[in-house]
Amino acid sequence: MSDIIHLLPDSVANQIAAGEVIQRPASVIKELVENAVDARATSIQIILKDAGRTLIQVIDNGCGMSPTDARLAFERHSTSKIRHAEDLFSLCTMGFRGEALASIAAIAQVELRTRRAEDEVGTCLRMAASQCESQEVITTPVGSNFSIKNIFFNVPARRKFLKSNQVELSNIINEFERMALVNTEVEFTLIHNDSELYRIPAGSLRQRIVSLFGKSLNQQLLPVEAATSIVNLSGYVGKPEAARKRGALQYFFVNGRYMRHAGFHKAVMKAYEELIPQNEMPNYFLNFTVSPGTIDVNIHPTKTEIKFENEQAIWPIVMAAVKEALGKFCAAPSIDFDMDDAPDIPAYTPGTPITPPSKGFNPAYNPFNQPARCGGNAKRPDYDWQKLYEGFTSSHNDHPAPDEYDSKMGLSLSSSSITSPAHATPAAADEYLQSSLNIDTKTTQAPSLYMQFKGRYIVTPSKNGLLLVDQHRAHVRVLFEQYMQRRVAKETLPSQQILFPQLIQLSPAQVALYNEVEVALSQLGFDLSDMGGGTYSVCGIPAGIEGLDVNALIEQIFVAAEGNDTNLADDLFARIALSLAQSVAIPIGQVLTPCEMEQLIGDLFALATPNYTPDGKPVFTLFTTEEIAKRM
Repeated sequence: MSDIIHLLPDSVANQIAAGEVIQRPASVIKELVENAVDARATSIQIILKDAGRTLIQVIDNGCGMSPTDARLAFERHSTSKIRHAEDLFSLCTMGFRGEALASIAAIAQVELRTRRAEDEVGTCLRMAASQCESQEVITTPVGSNFSIKNIFFNVPARRKFLKSNQVELSNIINEFERMALVNTEVEFTLIHNDSELYRIPAGSLRQRIVSLFGKSLNQQLLPVEAATSIVNLSGYVGKPEAARKRGALQYFFVNGRYMRHAGFHKAVMKAYEELIPQNEMPNYFLNFTVSPGTIDVNIHPTKTEIKFENEQAIWPIVMAAVKEALGKFCAAPSIDFDMDDAPDIPAYTPGTPITPPSKGFNPAYNPFNQPARCGGNAKRPDYDWQKLYEGFTSSHNDHPAPDEYDSKMGLSLSSSSITSPAHATPAAADEYLQSSLNIDTKTTQAPSLYMQFKGRYIVTPSKNGLLLVDQHRAHVRVLFEQYMQRRVAKETLPSQQILFPQLIQLSPAQVALYNEVEVALSQLGFDLSDMGGGTYSVCGIPAGIEGLDVNALIEQIFVAAEGNDTNLADDLFARIALSLAQSVAIPIGQVLTPCEMEQLIGDLFALATPNYTPDGKPVFTLFTTEEIAKRM
């Protein structure tokens, strides 16, 4: 019997390694930019076509490579970063494995132009599927210029599983932000489809944060500083009022490298305990500086999972440093001791007689007998006090009709826009309750049998027990279905024009996403005008949502849209509609009248799928009589 074990060809081994190192276009950019940083570049330019599918070009002004080094760099495990195994425990560079370029060349067409400062000419090397196609002498600036074309061209299965351009660009921008935050001494430029998304000069960390995420964040940053024998901690945390439910800006860096660390995240959250709601997340940008020998970065191919030798000792340092920053700037209100233009209040000295004010006093003055000042001879109106108090003595069962409270409680966006669907009738609700939940509608028709519990749940009896409905989730389900029906009918929701338009500042990533969501926003009733420079004027909002924080609502919509991983416009619209419904729906804690509860329950059970919210959360539950009896 012949031997069955054999060595794989280098091209196959490179493709296997590429599956671990290169997962999407963002991975290519990460590896190339890290190499540019290691080459001591002070300016890095990234040029993209079709979110990296067609072209990824990274240009730097680093030290460059010789012709021999340029060819050898594409071989597996060829690196200038380490020479011995011991070097793994004293890493001061971003890369060290020597697999990145070999992995990229295995799944794409690569062209490298590079020159060192001491060389008069440079070299141009072309690779495809791990094979060197050509190498020639050219004239090129000092540094390196990588052009990666047709990523995964020879791995059709991997290329097929790439997400939409919008999602891939979002991943690229996320990776770009991480690298730009940690390398503040480097100038970065990002261009996509001939449109410049970022041009960030070198500066401080605070300037870099503002350049990436907008000027509004500048006033929300609190500095963090802590120096100990095992770790030096620096950076910024956000004020508690700047916490977000989704899309919080949370970044950890160690020795100039981005990392994820669940333990240190819990330490930061512990510092914010009792300062922010439980479901909100704070912003933070924290740099850890430790001895290279006390961490291990060689755990995961992406090098974002890092093991700390002194993790248990660092945890309380992180919590204490963040607590100190919050306590120093947020715990106590500031007191202004500026006495300019302050009233002259004399100080009291014991033994000094107190002089009463010199104002005159008329003991006969009665303000209730004075005539009105505007008319001189005007008489006070005679009120029929008994008629005024009739409303306070009327029966509590005299509730307004559903039409009167519908717009008041926000069960629809407006009386002239979104209404309950045609099948959302009490009869339809009764049929659903009887067939699906076996609820005795004959005993639940009276509004008095709808009870609100803890300002969140609606309780109503049934033949088999008690039905418990989450009022917020129920309203989300109802509103979402109404939005989607408008989408199917190709109708646009009415827009309420704003007398004084509000200005919102979008980040470059959100500006790039705006073209994708513009149509969906317009259909939902938003009217935005581009003012240039990432500034947009909100001229109109969906009718019926007046009073909400428009900036926060649009921010939440953009966060929801970033998760869209398909090219389907319906899926994008559904995500935005869900985000809007969650913001507009009846909040937890709002008191409802029995009629309002009855209307909401009727609208809910008239839907085809009332059981769960669009994001999969249960809307109601049924406590059977047997379950209740067991607890008695």
